[in-house]
Amino acid sequence: MARPKDQTKRRDQLVAATASAVLTHGSTAMRLADIAEEAGVHSASVLYYYPDVQELFAEVFAKGSAQYAEQRESQVARARTSRERLEACISSGIPWPGAPEEASRILYELIPVVLRHAKAAEQYERFVDRQAALYERILDEGQRSGDFRLVLPAPVLARSFVALEDGYGVSVLTGTMSAEQEKEWLLQYARTVAPGARDDAGSADFTGS
Repeated sequence: MARPKDQTKRRDQLVAATASAVLTHGSTAMRLADIAEEAGVHSASVLYYYPDVQELFAEVFAKGSAQYAEQRESQVARARTSRERLEACISSGIPWPGAPEEASRILYELIPVVLRHAKAAEQYERFVDRQAALYERILDEGQRSGDFRLVLPAPVLARSFVALEDGYGVSVLTGTMSAEQEKEWLLQYARTVAPGARDDAGSADFTGS
């Protein structure tokens, strides 16, 4: 019987292999054999650690969503002003070419699992709540500092930003919208729902860059 440390290492290996297989095959078309091949093990080894493959998909979503949220929070933390933080938050949620696109694609590919697996559904709600909370903090801070004049309560706007990101993100991944266009549209939304509360020279607009 494998030791707990070895089991954890093997589970981590299978989660990483499954994420890679999801990118290649998609969650709906992927077979158990695809995961096993990616991990370099037999299918029976996958089932030994994850008798229910949906549990494995849920683990992939949990890890991927946590890393995604941490990356967003890190980008926002580097910004100095409320406007810079809101723009950084917007930019961090866009599937830019490269690693951000891959991270986003894995999460989108796993949405069918979210719809049919209770654990994955709970993880999804926590993921959305975490992203909305990030927006809400930025909007609240901006309103208190006088940088923003919110047209709706911060919690409503925060959840709206996340919903728009989710919708636009699909369009970016399917090639009907560019990442640059998504950012510009979200910045336009930000200008509409969180305009500057001051009109003096110190109240800079979003750059859109």
